[in-house]
Amino acid sequence: MTVLIDPPAWPGPRGLLFSHLAGDASLEELHAFARELGVPPRAFERDHYDVPETLYDRAVRLGATPVSSRELVARLVASGLRRRKRGRFAAERGEFAGHVAPGGGLPAGPARRGAEQRVGGE
Repeated sequence: MTVLIDPPAWPGPRGLLFSHLAGDASLEELHAFARELGVPPRAFERDHYDVPETLYDRAVRLGATPVSSRELVARLVASGLRRRKRGRFAAERGEFAGHVAPGGGLPAGPARRGAEQRVGGE
């Protein structure tokens, strides 16, 4: 597996810039690398870690391969590990909050009724 890191270019908390740390073979190996780097689990988002610029050089010293943001995404897609954000029409496709609920993919209660109205045009 290759661990990839793009340049710190994404604004984040405390005025820091952030990189994306991703793997091209296994999420388990990516998680192990992130632990070794000292990145907390809360920094993981779907298919990558958000890594502050203060850890970029250390990540490269530990073996992460510097790549452009475009190449990082392309390699994630090619590996099959890419997990896209849920779009604003996720409920219409039967997706909701990362899971499928009984009854067509929408949760019970007011949220379901609201989504049904938007989908059905009522």
